[in-house]
Amino acid sequence: MSLMDFIKKQFIDILEWTETGDGTLVLRYPMADNEIQYGASLTVRESQAAVFVNEGKVADVFGPGMVRLTTQTLPLLTYLKNWDKLFESPFKSDVYFFSTRQQLDRRWGTTQPVTIRDKDFGAVRLRAFGNYAYRVADAGLFHTAVSGTTARYTVDDLDGQLRGLMLQHISDAVAASGVPFLDLAANQVEFAKQLQEAAAPEFAKLGLALEAVTVQNLSLPEDLQKILDQRIGMGMVGGDMGKFMQYQTAQAIPKFAEGAGAGGGGIAGDAMGLGAGVALGQVMAQQLSQGLHGAAAPAAAAVGLKPDEVMATLEKLAELKTKGILTEEEFAAKKAELLKKLV
Repeated sequence: MSLMDFIKKQFIDILEWTETGDGTLVLRYPMADNEIQYGASLTVRESQAAVFVNEGKVADVFGPGMVRLTTQTLPLLTYLKNWDKLFESPFKSDVYFFSTRQQLDRRWGTTQPVTIRDKDFGAVRLRAFGNYAYRVADAGLFHTAVSGTTARYTVDDLDGQLRGLMLQHISDAVAASGVPFLDLAANQVEFAKQLQEAAAPEFAKLGLALEAVTVQNLSLPEDLQKILDQRIGMGMVGGDMGKFMQYQTAQAIPKFAEGAGAGGGGIAGDAMGLGAGVALGQVMAQQLSQGLHGAAAPAAAAVGLKPDEVMATLEKLAELKTKGILTEEEFAAKKAELLKKLV
């Protein structure tokens, strides 16, 4: 190799980056000990940005296009290096190329159920997953806030942080959507919109733009999924919980009577046959309906109940309390009323 060839290799006159589709977000141009030729050509392709960094400080940022690197096109770098306008010598600077195209099909999901508040059921636990898309919107901010002097920064390096940002805003998105929890699964588009709006400001702090969010699945707790299935089955509109409770009680009567008539285990099964089970179901449905609406139950509805019947009714009431359908106060009131009617 001649001396002239060696000298020529010390100067870079073309700077460009061709993406290889390997998930690279940021690439530091391999400078080695080379210097950039004054007047060198910088080519920034569509969906790219280039950042010049001098001694750790972001200087000039370039969008798509081709420019000749001079003191006129590098005003901030010229200022930082104290160059005068006649400077025409090779110079050194760190150059970073950024991919600004959308990063599609990035996955988010709850590894553990997330507890949220609901106006009908109080605290409930939710599982959800979907995908999102983002892009580098501010290359200079992303450099200072995230990638720094890393020679190569990829989407995989960033995934964990962004997934965490998505998950921490699930509760905010549910609250902002205004959609009742039981209707949430049928309103995934609105939920996704609110999740995007809630998480976007956190992405912006990193120099990123959250372009899209989709919700592919919402998994309700098993107990609430059963309630949802029942609610759909009875065709309720408007969330009338009193009617819903009557419906659930009516649904339970055939199973209760079947177990009692077949000699099944438990207090009710040992003490009552099919007819008694149906009668008890009617009494319980009437008492629950009247109790929720603040009406006084007729004395004849409870008079004559046997101890076994009272115990069976209390068991059903306790089950409804456990599911959150009856409050502690409503359960205590019905319990006291039933105990007064023992014969």
